[in-house]
Amino acid sequence: MNTTPATPESLDAHTREQIDLALAQYQSQPGPLLQVLHAVQNRLRYIPDAAVPIIASALNLSRAEVHGVITFYHYFRRRPPGTHVVQICQAESCQAMRAEDLTRHAKNRLGVDFHQTTADGMFTLEPVYCLGNCSCSPAVMIGDELHGRVTPERFDALIEEKAGK
Repeated sequence: MNTTPATPESLDAHTREQIDLALAQYQSQPGPLLQVLHAVQNRLRYIPDAAVPIIASALNLSRAEVHGVITFYHYFRRRPPGTHVVQICQAESCQAMRAEDLTRHAKNRLGVDFHQTTADGMFTLEPVYCLGNCSCSPAVMIGDELHGRVTPERFDALIEEKAGK
């Protein structure tokens, strides 16, 4: 196992460029950290550990402050996600419609817990706290596709469909 910490120098040119573009876009705005982190994740699908010192330096923050924000918000990923990000709503309406059962089924079906990726790299499972589809609970988002009234059987069919693509 490699225990060498990631450094800004360990980033490839494309990754460094995307971080620099995110900083250039938001650095001059007041309180830009969250916007920068969102922009980096939107560009790269995650926030590399080696980006932390770059962002901290550019925004005149400590590495601990940047790391603290990344780890506080569940939305931010520190590792590349699977090909398909599967989000299961955990909000009240979905909970009332058996989202806990669906979540348990999804974890068993995929063989992962929240914030983990399947061994084949196809699926990353994440909780989300409201997809705005309360009238069709429980709701699941796979990539950019919103699905309502998802049963365990429908979940399996959606996963099979994505796995076949």
